[in-house]
Amino acid sequence: MKISWRASLLGSQLAELLRRPGRLMTTGLSVFVSAFVVFATVMAQQITMETTLDRFRGTPEAVGLVAAAGDESSTGISNATLKRLRAVPGVAEAAGRSDAGAPIAGPFERYLQLHADPGTGPLAQATLVKGDYPDGPGEIAVNRQAAEQLQLAPGTRVSLLVPDPKDEEGVATLKVAVRVTGVVRSTATSEQEAGGYLKDTYLARTAKVPDFTRVDIRAESGVTEGELSRRVRAVLDKAPSGGTVTSGSAVRAQEAKEAVSGDLREVFRLISLFLAVAVGAAALVTTSTFRIVFAQRLRQLALLRSIGAPQGRLVAALAVEGSLVGAVAGGLGVVMALGVGQCVPWGARLLAGQELSAPGFPLPQAVLVVLGTVLVTVCAVLSPALSAARVSPLQALRAAGTVTGERRISPVRLAVGLLLTAAATALTWQLLGDLPKSGQNDYDRGFAMVVTVVAAGFAFLALIALGPLLVRPVLAVLSWPLRLFGPTGRLAVSGVGGTPRRAASVSVVVALGVALVSGALVSLACLDGYMQRGAALTAPADFEVAAGEQGLDASVIRRFAASPHLTHVTTYRSLTTTIGPKAGRQEIQVTDVDLTALPTSAHIDTATGSLDDLGPGNAVVASGLADLLGVQAGDSFTLPSRRGGIRLTVAATLPGEGPLLSNVLVAPADLDRMGASRTANGILADASAGGLTARGEGQRALETTVREHVSKPDDVSVNVLATTRDSNQSELEIMRTTSLGLVALTVLIAVVGVTVTTSLTAIERTGEFGLLRALGMRGGALRRIVTLEAGLYGVLGGVLGLALGVPCAWLLMRVVLTEAPLRLPGGQLLALVSGLAVLTAVAGLLPARRAARTSPMSALNSAQ
Repeated sequence: MKISWRASLLGSQLAELLRRPGRLMTTGLSVFVSAFVVFATVMAQQITMETTLDRFRGTPEAVGLVAAAGDESSTGISNATLKRLRAVPGVAEAAGRSDAGAPIAGPFERYLQLHADPGTGPLAQATLVKGDYPDGPGEIAVNRQAAEQLQLAPGTRVSLLVPDPKDEEGVATLKVAVRVTGVVRSTATSEQEAGGYLKDTYLARTAKVPDFTRVDIRAESGVTEGELSRRVRAVLDKAPSGGTVTSGSAVRAQEAKEAVSGDLREVFRLISLFLAVAVGAAALVTTSTFRIVFAQRLRQLALLRSIGAPQGRLVAALAVEGSLVGAVAGGLGVVMALGVGQCVPWGARLLAGQELSAPGFPLPQAVLVVLGTVLVTVCAVLSPALSAARVSPLQALRAAGTVTGERRISPVRLAVGLLLTAAATALTWQLLGDLPKSGQNDYDRGFAMVVTVVAAGFAFLALIALGPLLVRPVLAVLSWPLRLFGPTGRLAVSGVGGTPRRAASVSVVVALGVALVSGALVSLACLDGYMQRGAALTAPADFEVAAGEQGLDASVIRRFAASPHLTHVTTYRSLTTTIGPKAGRQEIQVTDVDLTALPTSAHIDTATGSLDDLGPGNAVVASGLADLLGVQAGDSFTLPSRRGGIRLTVAATLPGEGPLLSNVLVAPADLDRMGASRTANGILADASAGGLTARGEGQRALETTVREHVSKPDDVSVNVLATTRDSNQSELEIMRTTSLGLVALTVLIAVVGVTVTTSLTAIERTGEFGLLRALGMRGGALRRIVTLEAGLYGVLGGVLGLALGVPCAWLLMRVVLTEAPLRLPGGQLLALVSGLAVLTAVAGLLPARRAARTSPMSALNSAQ
């Protein structure tokens, strides 16, 4: 009788899955988590992109057409033209856009940037968070910056100074009284500047702005863009200033191109690379899981081969099994990630106060992830399936554990591992020899980033290939603390070291997670140091009072220092001189600001030397001047002075600009020798407390002192340096939030990978556990052994992951940001490895409990 192997083999594999629900659950869980992580990374990419674009773009998604002035010489689109556009058939809504600045009348110079916005509806960019949106003349809403720093709470009445339209010279101003009605949050303008919002009609009346820079148009349902564009263009052609019509999608694309530039482009590249790595991690976890499953099913597969099952049919049946698991588990993972992604902006706003944009519903990507999960699962099945299908009938007599217990690897695998190691080393050596210098603009950072990731990929693949050879040496170093656990600890070490293939397959999953997490932590630390250093040099304090040549009297400085709203009041003097060869003399700024008096000095690092060596006769030189003079720490150079010049020794060189954009930082005595005035040119000061309210009080204290005690207050400026610092910090927080989210996903896949593989191992090691119980081992001791083994997987993976992740992160930061300081967050990395070891140990609790319940008779029953 001819056997129908196609139906019988598939049926037998499905029956095997149903007969072992624990194996089915753990296998499906690995695929589920893999799909979840991949699509969650897609959602994180969408959230980051949308958040960044919402911060920079000024065109809502509902805008179909944008009408703008005809050319730069045009005054704009008049209010009369806006009314005619609103009357065009097919126009559902038209919103005039115009930005106008207006000082607030009063003793201090406070500036409010005014924006036209409907406040409600699809074209609104401002979202009301408190009070009411303006609905009449003389009303205005403000953002959080204006509400807290300028104390413009709902109900406050102020007067704005707007241009007098009757004054042709544009000098005279009018006072326009307005009442603050609410506080809003805007997605189109920077929240770091004080802004006011009102409807377009009222903006024209309030700010005396007769024209709009552009008009956003939303079409009625069913009206085509081409037809509406012709109607709108006909109206603009009759307008005195003419106009242009552009599709909303084209404007948004241009805004996105302008927004995603510079450092942000590199950030998005990194996220895209992480997405590729997430796919690789998913494939790794899935492959590792199925390899363990098929290694433990060798007996069943060998028996099928012994009764004549064709190898091709067996592989096909196993592939179908994998595709079914991939489709179901992958679909569930995508649905879960989609739901979590929709909740992330709400959770970030509630828990961390971060404003993140919604990711939308990227359905094409969801379908691709599900199909990709099936494909990856099938591919992950093929390798172990082919190996399992090639087993001889004699292997039906072998224990499955002997396969994972083999310590040697094949010569081909050894050669591949050594070849991958050599390739990773060669690429890394090439990158190190071609790193860009500070200020170098012709370096292809995108290509170098790809090469860095490729080198890291080769190194990780080498780790997979050579992993079984590395387990025992690394374990010999790391296992000494387990001696404190006596026989239990030694048995756990022998259980891991005795099966190096299984230990390697589990540890590389953890190593990948640790490599990505440690790389993210190191990169964030370097990026944080880079931005803090830049802020410490360009904005070393919250405020600067610049008096120029007029200077500040000592009595005024004492009043600043005595103010309860200010702290860290530090004076500085500056002098402009020239230096360099006659053919190329350069004007430089020399200052004597005492950076050590400011808390931000802790964030300033040096390219050569140390800031602590600054003193009489020594100087700190910015990178540009250091390159011009060809000096570094320990060298000497000459600065002009009243007596012909003073010789200074370079105490340190900076990797970028100097403090307050100065080129040279010297001691006060040396600035005296150069002929500088004894009167301070300005001061730096911090608000006495954190928050916008305290900053506003500090700013008003400075302005009051300047107005009341400086002879020429109009020649003195009070600058809020912290505004720029806040903007940079806001960008860093977005990067940090995204990175930590991706880190959490990486930790999840690592822990679940260990949980799945440990569970599968525990399920299939029933005979071994039963034998230990038969020899008298108690259930609690057996539970501790399995838990310690799982923890050892975490430790092994942690050490290998750190060895891979930290150097790669340093190299990547050198490529992306040449001037970024190399930081090693030792405490965080130690907590990472320790925490992951604990998590993997906890992940082993469930299989440990199963092992502890194993009876001695199971040693005999598991022989099948």
